[in-house]
Amino acid sequence: MTSAPDRLRLLVIRNDPTDPPALLGEWWREVGVEVLELLADEGEPVPRSLPEDIDGLVILGGSMAAWEDHIAPWLADERALVSSSVSTGVPVLGVCLGGQIMTLACGGLVERTDSPEVGMSELTLLPSAVDDPLFRHLPQGVPVGQFHIDAMTALPPSAVPLASTPSCATQAYRLGSHAWALQFHPEVDGPMMATWLAEDTETVERLGLAPEDVVAAFAEREQEMVGVWRPFAHAFAEIVRLRAASI
Repeated sequence: MTSAPDRLRLLVIRNDPTDPPALLGEWWREVGVEVLELLADEGEPVPRSLPEDIDGLVILGGSMAAWEDHIAPWLADERALVSSSVSTGVPVLGVCLGGQIMTLACGGLVERTDSPEVGMSELTLLPSAVDDPLFRHLPQGVPVGQFHIDAMTALPPSAVPLASTPSCATQAYRLGSHAWALQFHPEVDGPMMATWLAEDTETVERLGLAPEDVVAAFAEREQEMVGVWRPFAHAFAEIVRLRAASI
């Protein structure tokens, strides 16, 4: 009989110093998950397969595109790592750029979009979300942070679409039973959103946004978002725990 492991370890790869694990890291630590942050943006090498003592993989966001290896030369290793992890049934969560990396690694397409999303949006959950191990915990119209100028325009073979918005048809999908790609940012809080707005003034101005209004709208529903995405993070940790106990 297989027993639950004494310690769960998530490898969390950071692609940009402005997008750390943030709230996701806090929520995973609450349920006893050790978050091992790999700073790819600072030159720490990315393994092309998951180390044996790691139970799950998380790829975070970043300002580069998923195909811009000339800007972030470690992306090729990340795609290889994601591909091998998905194929072996390792629990994987790709967040924004991380979801786009999963898409390219597994046979889909990512392109620059004519409809960037910045600030907060409400997700439309698709029928397949009802039975999804993660998305079944979410209410229809759940608010979440957004900041992306690229989109996942063609999904990998056998991907199950889970959520959309009017501006972005694919907000999330699942591959197999243990891997999820997200276009949005459940980890972001108000100060992080304000920092992103200040750093990418070109996108903010192009969309005609007033940063103070975006921050105010985000702050107004921040506690609601925490109340929903915290259980989502805990549910991912439980998937990691169950998978680790089964092998």
